[in-house]
Amino acid sequence: MTELFSEEADVSTRIPGPAAAMRKAPRQARSRAMVDAIVEAGARVLDARGWAGFTTNEVAGVAGVSIGSLYQYFPDKTALVDAIRRRHFDAVLAALRRAVDGQAAPAGLAQALVDGMIAIHRDFPALHRVLLDLPNPYAGEAAHRAFQDEYLRLYGVIVARHRGPDDADGVAAHLLSSAVEGVIHNAARRGLLAHPGLRRELLGLVCAYLSVEAIPAECPAPS
Repeated sequence: MTELFSEEADVSTRIPGPAAAMRKAPRQARSRAMVDAIVEAGARVLDARGWAGFTTNEVAGVAGVSIGSLYQYFPDKTALVDAIRRRHFDAVLAALRRAVDGQAAPAGLAQALVDGMIAIHRDFPALHRVLLDLPNPYAGEAAHRAFQDEYLRLYGVIVARHRGPDDADGVAAHLLSSAVEGVIHNAARRGLLAHPGLRRELLGLVCAYLSVEAIPAECPAPS
């Protein structure tokens, strides 16, 4: 099973923001591993139970830690959801960065981008439905704005590389990111992320948009 959160995310992709959500930051390797286990367990419980059934007691049990250990770092379940959301932001940026850094041709970049986004969302589709619907009083506008700025910057790099300079307002980057995001999130809501036809059609869409003159032969044409 694909891990929900990438361990390869570079620190430069991490989302900054106020630390009010956590009681304290883990400093030793052991405490960092425990916090990672708690956040991963929280994601699994949120995916399985939804917000209404999400409890810190169950998260602690799934993580294999005491409830007291959980509360050393997270004062309540909203703070834990904040950590889950931030980790998701980091995973999305890491997938985009891998696509940008590792692929030159439109077809290869499209495959890396589409496969990375599907992998992040596929195993926990219900979790991402919850994250989309829940407000976040901790991360707030600053963290979301930081994520969006880097997110659109990376899409802008993709657009500039294959279509030429974007409009001053980044219209092309907005359009491409909205198309990929919309398809992925709607497919997650409908349980279609594992469907091979979805991957094929989304690859064709991205390839067609990145290819100014024509769809390259190696890109699948939308049916």
